[in-house]
Formats: sequence, structure tokens, C-alpha cells
Amino acid sequence: MRQPIDQFAKQLPADKRASVYQSTKATHEKRTKLLFDGFADPNRLRTLAGQIKQHALENLDTYLPQVEARLKANGAQVHWAGTGEKACEIVLRIMKARGATRMVKAKTMVSEEIELAAYLEKHGLEALETDLGEFIVQIDHDHPSHIVRPIIHKNRREIAQSFEREGLGAYNDDPETITRRARQYLRHKYLAADVGLTGANFVSAESGRIVLVTNEGNSRFCMAATRCHIALVGIEKIVPRDRDLGLLLNLLGRSATAQDLTVYTEFINGPKAPGQPDGPEEMHVIFVDNGRTEVLAGECREILRCIRCGACLNVCPVYRQASGHAYRSVYPGPVGSVLSPLLLGDRFPQKADLPKASSLCGACHEVCPVNIPIPDLLLRLRNRAKEENVPSTGTPPMGAWALMASQPTAWKAALVGGNLLNYVPARLIPVPAMQAWCEKRTLPPWRGGKFRQWMRQRPKPGPTAGPAG
Repeated sequence: MRQPIDQFAKQLPADKRASVYQSTKATHEKRTKLLFDGFADPNRLRTLAGQIKQHALENLDTYLPQVEARLKANGAQVHWAGTGEKACEIVLRIMKARGATRMVKAKTMVSEEIELAAYLEKHGLEALETDLGEFIVQIDHDHPSHIVRPIIHKNRREIAQSFEREGLGAYNDDPETITRRARQYLRHKYLAADVGLTGANFVSAESGRIVLVTNEGNSRFCMAATRCHIALVGIEKIVPRDRDLGLLLNLLGRSATAQDLTVYTEFINGPKAPGQPDGPEEMHVIFVDNGRTEVLAGECREILRCIRCGACLNVCPVYRQASGHAYRSVYPGPVGSVLSPLLLGDRFPQKADLPKASSLCGACHEVCPVNIPIPDLLLRLRNRAKEENVPSTGTPPMGAWALMASQPTAWKAALVGGNLLNYVPARLIPVPAMQAWCEKRTLPPWRGGKFRQWMRQRPKPGPTAGPAG
């Protein structure tokens, strides 16, 4: 059920809010220090990275055929999926053609977006998440609440309880023990799997290389033992040249996890070559549109620059208080407030409230490694909701305010009456819209009505002397 983000945040348990706040705050502070210690002018790098990504987006008609040709030359098979359902069908078809029944998955936001795991399970196939956070989300039948840290909303006691429930050992909330137990369980799954699935952080149009960035190494295990590798890739992940990766990878690691570079950075050229002893014999790359072309044609196309670092979530005061589940989407936070409604296409009104879940403080723009003007995009979507007459949740009608503000006499009377708010709480005023509004907000002390008095009482300026002759 649709619930305004402020109401969701109000009901959020204190320990979950603390987990989200502390983790995001610490990562943001480390990210800032690392960027400014390592580079003389990080903002110049952000601007350049944004230009590279925007150039790629505006020339996808050139780069997509180019990357397809390079991938095929490297031995990969390329598929195109216009919708999420079509992408799921292609994965199912590939698995059935090989007689495969078990898949191990690395972390990929596109697979979350199209609900691939649930789709495969409905068809009797196993699709196991191998990223530790995603694995915990899966066994809890939960949803990720952060782009980079899927279980930012959970503490180690909750995870220990989940492991005990799933038969992975007696209750033990020691992080090292939890990690070891997950590793022991997943190793057998890697060896038994038929297919390994990954996403892609970037795909180079120049070489056809798929770039994967992880900190756990699970993507390597997904490809090491399986005979078939499927890469699920949003069409916006294309970059023009290999040399562009030097800049983007440096910014991604620092922005996402406050690291100089992630622990594992993989460049995948294609399936196993004849002289290689191990690796997938077959490689499929599925390029997914699922609404991206429509976004590219609209006034918010800059959001497709996003490299899924999560920096805007970490700095956002709304996200810190509400957590990711409040956004009702795979993509939470500021980027999700723009991207999630756009990807719905004609169903935009279902999430048209998300662009209003922002203070417009501008922090998301300041930290974005590809310089996306998120506040501007939020305003454009708010305007779209107004033009399409989408009902506004939790906001009182503004017609009465507009009428009062356009009538000087009424405005002066309101300024005088406003002083009463310092003595009578607004929630007690017998106006339902005012009461509902004040249930979620605390008004500052009233200080209005003094400007005209000051203007009347201030000393009059003397005559201005003319220029000397």
C-alpha cells in the first residue's frame, strides 16, 4: 500500500533508523576525505565523468551496435530485451536450452528491478544470491534497502537469528562467524550450479569488455565453476572507451564504499578461450531497456548517467531517517525518487509522490560522481505531477494560501493572527488540513509581521550629494 515517506519514517523502529543513519554518515565522511585527499580538484573529475556518461547516452545509437559487434567478436552471444519480462524469458530460455536448473547470482540491480529470481523460482529453477547482503535479504524474503548495502537496515543480531532459522548454525552474532558460515554454505552451491549470472558496472564500446566491481569475490566464483555465464546489463552502462574506465572506477570506489578501489575489479572479454583451463564455455549478454529509452527521450535523461554508487543515499537527510524501504522501489533515495517513477512509464502516478520526498538541499548533486543535477530533476517531476493532476499525498491544498498571499489586506491580517501560533499550538486549530500537516512537522517560533513596522520606524536617508563639479 502506498504510504508517504514521512509516515513510514515515523513508524520505523529506532534501532533501524540508527543503523541506517550511522552507516551512511560514516561512509559519506570517509568518501569526502578520500576524494579531497587524493585529488586536487574532485569537482573537475565529477564534471568530466558526467560529460563522458552523457556523451555515451546521447550516442547510444552508435555505441550499442558497436558494443554488440565487439562482444560477438569476443565470442559472446548478445540478446536485446525491451522489457523486464522479456529479459526474464531470455534467461529462462538460455537455461532450458542447457538443461540447467540451478543458478548462482552475483549482485545486480537490474535483476532486482525485473524480479528475475522470483520469475525463475516460479518456473521451478533455483536462483541463489551469493552477495552476502543479497543472500540475507533472500532468505528473509525481504528487499534491499540500499543500492550498495542491501541490508543496511539490519543489525548482526537479526542476521544471526536468520542464520539460525535457516539451519546455518546455532545463534552467534559474531560477524566473522556469520561470514564463515555463509561462505561454507555458498561454496557447495557454486560447485553445483549450472549457470552463473552477473550484472555489469560498465561495458566498453571500444573493446567489448564487461567490467565488474565487487568486494567479496563472489562474482568470480559464479563464473569459475559454471559452464555458462549470463550478464544482465542496462543499456545505459555503456562507456565509449577503455581509457574512460580509469576515471569512472576511481570515482565509483570512493563514492560507493570510500575505498581507493574495490577489492575485485574484473574485465571480462568473453567466454573461456581454447587455451584456458577454466571458465564459462558459453557467455550471453542481455541488454535491458525496460523503460530506459523512454527516459532518454524525456527531460530527465541525465538520471541515466547513474553508476549506482549510492553516494546520494548516504548524504540524503530524508533517506537517513526513512531508510530504503520507504521508497517502495528497488532504487531508493534521491536517485530512486527520480528513476523509479520514470521507469514506470504510463504508470508514473503510482510513484509520483517520491520526487516530493526531498528537502532540495542539493547535497545529492554535490556528491554525485557523475554530476547528475538531481534537485533539478526532482523539480521537473514535481511539475509533471502537477500538470498531470496527480493527487498529492499528505500536502494540504494551497489554493487558500495563494488567495491570501495575493490580497494585501488578508495578508496583513494573517501576519497579525500568526502571532497566536506562539501561544496556541497549530494542531489545535480546528482546520483538518492544518492538524494533519502539523502531526508530522514542528513549526518554529512565529517571527513574522515585523518588517513593515521596521520600515516605518527606520531613519529616513538624507539627500544624496551630487557629483563634484
